[in-house]
Amino acid sequence: MKHMKQKRSYILLFVLVLLIGCKENSDQVIRFKMGLVDPENSNYGMGAKRISQEVSNATSGKIIIDVFGSGQLGNERDMYEGAQLGTVDIATIANPVLTSFIPEMAILDQPFLFETEEQAHNVIDGELGELIKQKALEQGIHIVGWMESGFRNCFSIRPIKNLSDFKNLKIRTMENATQIAVFESFGAIPTPMPATEQYTALQQRTIDAGENAIANVLANKYYEVVKNITLTRHQFVFIAIGLSDKAWNRIPDELKPVFVESVKEGANYQRALLSEANAEAEVELKEIGVTFYNIDRNELKNSASQKMVSFTNRIPKDWIDASKILN
Repeated sequence: MKHMKQKRSYILLFVLVLLIGCKENSDQVIRFKMGLVDPENSNYGMGAKRISQEVSNATSGKIIIDVFGSGQLGNERDMYEGAQLGTVDIATIANPVLTSFIPEMAILDQPFLFETEEQAHNVIDGELGELIKQKALEQGIHIVGWMESGFRNCFSIRPIKNLSDFKNLKIRTMENATQIAVFESFGAIPTPMPATEQYTALQQRTIDAGENAIANVLANKYYEVVKNITLTRHQFVFIAIGLSDKAWNRIPDELKPVFVESVKEGANYQRALLSEANAEAEVELKEIGVTFYNIDRNELKNSASQKMVSFTNRIPKDWIDASKILN
């Protein structure tokens, strides 16, 4: 009889331990790693940290996002491919690089496409954004929001004041056929390379110039080797926030809507922060000796227009219609 009581006690204890273990597992914090090519002190890094904060608050700390800047998880292509393989949780990738995975996105690579930030936001947050999400999903990536590097300008070792100054200028571009064609039409020599290699290339004079948001020039300290910025505003660039399928499936179904909404809140914060950062960066860069130049954007646009025809002809009509920018 005593033996039977002991046996029942052991069984009850085993069940109790099992139940406690299940409860602990159900309460376990889900941690994700989010990669950026830019430093964590940049507006992109601060935007990513805001996303992490919004997600943590909305999920009562059940989901934590750790941010890794300066290419610690790889360049943009590496991160996207890593997310496809499930080795990267959250990738951030600029749309010109994403075009190499989703060719229809070349619609967004056209130069001088938008005149205002509002136009750009309406497109990416609308039907075109949904088309992109569906294509990415087919590749195992869940796009849950869009940050941005906004309007891009040229920064260079020698001044660029007019179209002729692009002649034989070696300029770093993203790995994007449309962007390469644009700078070729200006007479420049496009040199695709990861953003993480750009500073050293400028320092060693492997390239003469780069192109990005004004705030990016300050955050990455390119001003240490270049003293000229030309306000070309030649392209508006979005930064997709994409979860691997493996990471997405770790999020409980009841938390997925609030997770997505929180990411969007954080991304919207980064968009606003970028506008402020660009304005502040222009003031600061001028104070440390960087010279800003205006340029005839219509002349640049006319120079690029003929080369762009071959690219737009490849884009499906529904993508063009969804963009509402080529009509």
